[in-house]
Amino acid sequence: MPVDVHTEIEIDLPRTDVAAYAANPDNATAWYENIESVEWETPPPLAVGSRLAFVARFLGRRLAYVYEIRELIPGERLEMSTADGLFPMETTYTWADTPTGSTSMTLRNRGEPSGFASVGAPLMARATRRANRKDLAQLKRILETRDG
Repeated sequence: MPVDVHTEIEIDLPRTDVAAYAANPDNATAWYENIESVEWETPPPLAVGSRLAFVARFLGRRLAYVYEIRELIPGERLEMSTADGLFPMETTYTWADTPTGSTSMTLRNRGEPSGFASVGAPLMARATRRANRKDLAQLKRILETRDG
């Protein structure tokens, strides 16, 4: 059973500001609750083909995986994917202007658990949705309250 979680939030800042912060892997540990570390495997700046090693905690387990950037349209879309482990995952960020000058940001996680992990797909989807909502709320707090 595939997992496909789509979460959205409106942030009261211009799209370029939101996208620049959210797409910077060096900021991931600040707004993703479950991400413990991110290390560049390829030299910055972020580009298609860049590889980033993540360590996270999810559902009580430590996960280490490498994301590769598949698509990058600055200020509009970032897609990265991993083939590591029992749960290959694709994560996509999109940013769009709202009529009020704010930014609508979407966070989508898709994957197809394999083996034993496939049994827990519904639980993974619920946990991912809950985590994504918290992470986007944290991103909104950080961006809307920082100075300057």
